[in-house]
Order: sequence, then C-alpha cells, then structure tokens
Amino acid sequence: MLPDSLTAILPELNKAFLETIYMVGISLAIAILIGLPLGVLLFVTDKGLFLQNGFIKKIVGFVVNMVRSIPFIILLVALLPLTKLLTGTTIGPTAASVSLSVAGIPFFARMVETALREIDKGVIEASVSVGASPWMIIKDVLLPEAKPAVIQAVTITTISLVAYSAMAGIVGGGGIGDLAIRFGYYRYDNTVMITTVVVLICLVQLIQYTGDIFARVVDKR
Repeated sequence: MLPDSLTAILPELNKAFLETIYMVGISLAIAILIGLPLGVLLFVTDKGLFLQNGFIKKIVGFVVNMVRSIPFIILLVALLPLTKLLTGTTIGPTAASVSLSVAGIPFFARMVETALREIDKGVIEASVSVGASPWMIIKDVLLPEAKPAVIQAVTITTISLVAYSAMAGIVGGGGIGDLAIRFGYYRYDNTVMITTVVVLICLVQLIQYTGDIFARVVDKR
C-alpha cells in the first residue's frame, strides 16, 4: 500500500513529470540548435585551424564563459524580464524553458568544442590539403568523426537540464522540483521529497543508459 500522502499527489506527480520532460525537451532542442554551431565556431577559429580568428574566438569564448559562470538560480531570476517578454509570464514550464535554454546553450557549446578537440589533427590537415572547403570539412569530417562524443555531450547536457529544471520550481517553474517544494518541503512530507528524488534518479539513469547505447551504435572505431 502506498502512503496516503503519496497516493493523493499521484496525479500531480504525473503532471509534474510531463512538465519536466516538456521543459527539458524545449531547452535541449534550443541548446543543440544554437550550441552546436557555437561549439564548432569555437573550435574552427582556434589557433592553427582552417578558420583561425583570434577576435571571434575571444568574443564568443568570453560570452560563453560569462553565462556559464552565473549560478543557475541567479540566472533564473535575472532572466525574468526576458522570460516575461518572450512568453508573457514568469511562471510555468514554458517560462522556465527560457532560462534553461540560456543555461544549456553555452554548456553544450563547450562540450561540442571539447568533442571536436578529440579528433586527430591529421584528419583535418588531410582534408585541407585536398582542397576541401571549410563547410565540407565541418560537415563531412568534423561532425561525423565527433559524433559519438557529441551524443555523449547531448546526454550530459540533458542530465544537467534535468537538474536545472528541478531548481526552476523555486520560482514556480513547474515540474518535479516545484512539486517537491510545494508538497514536500512546505508540508514537511519526507515521503513526497524522497519520491521526487527517486523519480529524478530513475529519469537520469534512463537518459544516461539511452545516450550510452546511441554513442556505441554510431561509434565506428
């Protein structure tokens, strides 16, 4: 038999779980869409590479590092005006997705840059020597070679966004974190707190397991 407090919040738990998936899904999509090109740009503009550009490298690197250095809870509050402008509200999972996306973009960009650095420089030099264009090198050499590492980067970013989404509950962002605060912390109900933690642990384990499988499948080495 489930405890009465847990039985009573099961509908809320289901709703909160879906809200978490919704928040993470939106922010992950935006992080990949913007963070992947940023990560590639950070790599190819580095010293000694085919699009070397110290100015762009420093500017983009500074912005990425600046956003990454801000604790998420502070970023969450600081972006409330932008969130209000974009979504028309500052509460709920859609509103929380704005801050999650801003936090996810630089994190994923650095992960992509790290993944690209693992590629053998000889492969890149060979592509340049045969006259391949920068776009061809990025599309046909860099991204295919780094695919397993990029998938792992997506996995790690997803897990980080799940953790961030739990913090979004502090400002009414919805999701499992919001449920834990409202029904667990404020009501001093340890059963609810433990349940939400277990749900998050299971979700993270599932994400990591799925990411590892995909990374192994695409790894041709």
